[in-house]
Amino acid sequence: MTDPDGDRTQRWDRVPGLPPVPGARADAPPRRGLWRTLALGAGELLVTAGVVLLLFAVYAVFVTDVVTAQRQDELSEQLREEWDSAPGRGAITRVELGDAFAVLRIPRLGEDYTRVVLEGTEEEQLSQGPGHYTDTAMPGEEGNVAFAGHRVGKGSPFLQLDAMRPGDPVVVETADSWFVYRVLAEDDPSGIPGMQIVRPTALEVISPTPNAAGAAPSGAYLTLTTCHPRYSARQRLVVHARLDGGALSKAQYPDGPDALHENR
Repeated sequence: MTDPDGDRTQRWDRVPGLPPVPGARADAPPRRGLWRTLALGAGELLVTAGVVLLLFAVYAVFVTDVVTAQRQDELSEQLREEWDSAPGRGAITRVELGDAFAVLRIPRLGEDYTRVVLEGTEEEQLSQGPGHYTDTAMPGEEGNVAFAGHRVGKGSPFLQLDAMRPGDPVVVETADSWFVYRVLAEDDPSGIPGMQIVRPTALEVISPTPNAAGAAPSGAYLTLTTCHPRYSARQRLVVHARLDGGALSKAQYPDGPDALHENR
């Protein structure tokens, strides 16, 4: 074909297209088998579900830890201001649900390990820090002062509780006093183990005398409980300690007892 300018080279926009294949649609996509389509759809759903679960895990562990750490800073500041404004209040006899009232220090878990303790063990309290079982003794009292805390997430206060050893100090600070408890040995004459793993329904571990439901108090104990194993609520990890001596006045020990400098 010759164009008006006499060029015998045929222009690309004038080249005729190939004839259509009989019975075929020009816009029809490649055909897929039914099973291939289902498999691809299931794969996409699994990938999406995996991403969602990963994001949830990041939130549950890391984001909640940051949020709880900030809340702990706020509670610590509020508690210090409250203590400074009303010194000499004496022993704690009653605490309202949700109130912060003590500071837990465990040298074995870190030189700077401190956690403000709230009254109550519902999620509203445990999302802010360790909680005090409401029907158990107060720090320093005869009986069993029991605290619960999350193992993973929400500040992870008891993440490494399984690292505790017999004789380790657990120090509880209140408005006017320090109380030093020490983790029991496995062969303690009381028969109470320093550490045990139990079912979530084993409430006898927080009895006035640990593991002796219904028995009268036989001493001043402290019990810490958390989930076990990590990332599971199938069981409970429990640590028992006994009061080592009596209350130590903060007026006499403003920087805390010597026990705070152990295990460092």
